[in-house]
Amino acid sequence: MITAESVPQLRRGVRLSFDHVRETHVLLFPEGVLVSNTTAAAVLELCDGVRPVSAITAVLEKRFSGVRADDVLDVLSRLGERRVVAWT
Repeated sequence: MITAESVPQLRRGVRLSFDHVRETHVLLFPEGVLVSNTTAAAVLELCDGVRPVSAITAVLEKRFSGVRADDVLDVLSRLGERRVVAWT
């Protein structure tokens, strides 16, 4: 169960990159490529293996209006299901 105190990080071999051709962020991993939307890219940039979800949410609240902790948890949960995010 992912909580506000869970600490996400990109799994080994996973990298967030900007694709200049598509003009969007992509998540590169051994099994393929995932084109991420702006919201997911903002969350993934903060998944450093040090910050808990609550700190990631706090940073995003300063950058964007209307950020909800449940939405951040939902994005991270879906990325965890895709096996691109791990929890420490």
